[in-house]
Amino acid sequence: MRKVIKIGTRASLLALAQSNNIKNLIKAGYPEVSVELVKIVTRGDKILDVPLAKVGGKGLFVKEIEEAMLRGEIDLAVHSMKDVPAELPPELHLGIITKREDPRDAFIANKYKTLADLPEGGKVGTSSLRRRSQLAVVRPDLRIYDLRGNLDTRLRKLDDGMYDAIILAAAGLNRLGWSDRIASFFSPAEMLPAVGQGAVGIELRRDAEELLAGLNFLQDNETEVTVRAERAFLHQLEGGCQVPIGAFARLTDETISITGLIAAVDGSKMLKKTAEGAAVDPDIIGRRLADQLLGLGGREILAEVY
Repeated sequence: MRKVIKIGTRASLLALAQSNNIKNLIKAGYPEVSVELVKIVTRGDKILDVPLAKVGGKGLFVKEIEEAMLRGEIDLAVHSMKDVPAELPPELHLGIITKREDPRDAFIANKYKTLADLPEGGKVGTSSLRRRSQLAVVRPDLRIYDLRGNLDTRLRKLDDGMYDAIILAAAGLNRLGWSDRIASFFSPAEMLPAVGQGAVGIELRRDAEELLAGLNFLQDNETEVTVRAERAFLHQLEGGCQVPIGAFARLTDETISITGLIAAVDGSKMLKKTAEGAAVDPDIIGRRLADQLLGLGGREILAEVY
């Protein structure tokens, strides 16, 4: 193992919490190694007054970090997997995916316990077209507004009365010790999560084989298999956060089950289907499910959105 490892990370509280966790795990395994965090401000962190879907999607949170890695300024990057685009630069790869946190979406409100408790015409904040479309199906009366900013900023906007409720990923709140803000959870059946939601990935250069081998103890095999299936689904759809796409996979013994979703932003059209197969073929199962949804009308939905 090299004597110094530089980790590239966004500077948000959540990104730093995730990167510090990886740093501490590396230090526990290699006490003699110096692990440094290199904070990198991404375009997604700078553009806060425009919906993500209108300025390029989730890739905005990783591009500058990847460029720093390609220049040799950092050795690896720690990402929330739901922020990682389906396509990566050819010189880089997701070498390690750590154990998944809670993948569910969380309902956050100060006066209400569940989505059903919101009054007619209630104001809900979310940055996700995937959440927006699924909310529109079950509560078409709600007024849904875009919500940008780091987790602390989003919670403050709720507390300031800008929204009656907001929807966030449970994993981020748990990692920051803010689980007490969660009023209730959406099951994956009620609101299908984003691809990779709750999982953290480590991106490295493909030529950093020795570093990858040394950090392989961080890999969680179940999470790696399920997230691979979800990302294969996303890749086959050529999707990003400009389109309401969701996927969630589970591993049971040697069988993987994945549910995928393609929807119109307003929830007027929604396709949802589940596929199963051998866990040794997660990519094939994810791609097969994507092709099935495209054939059922998903291609037309995506064309309209794009």
